[in-house]
Amino acid sequence: MTYEFTPHGVCSRQMIINVEDGIVKDLNVIGGCSGNLQGISALVKGMKIEDVITRLEGIRCGMKPTSCPDQLAKALKEIAK
Repeated sequence: MTYEFTPHGVCSRQMIINVEDGIVKDLNVIGGCSGNLQGISALVKGMKIEDVITRLEGIRCGMKPTSCPDQLAKALKEIAK
């Protein structure tokens, strides 16, 4: 199933996440640091939602209280509910 998430407090504007049976199948991020987000997208493909949340939750970007990886963790928490 495909989910759309609007991140807050970061440069990226939208995350489109495809999840099947608790596994991240695809991630497309609009806006933000293109190279870094393409790398994150490639790394999380095939991972369990819970594992992605554990690894990415709480990561900060500079002085911001959040980051694109942290926002992805928040999106996956919503999806897991």
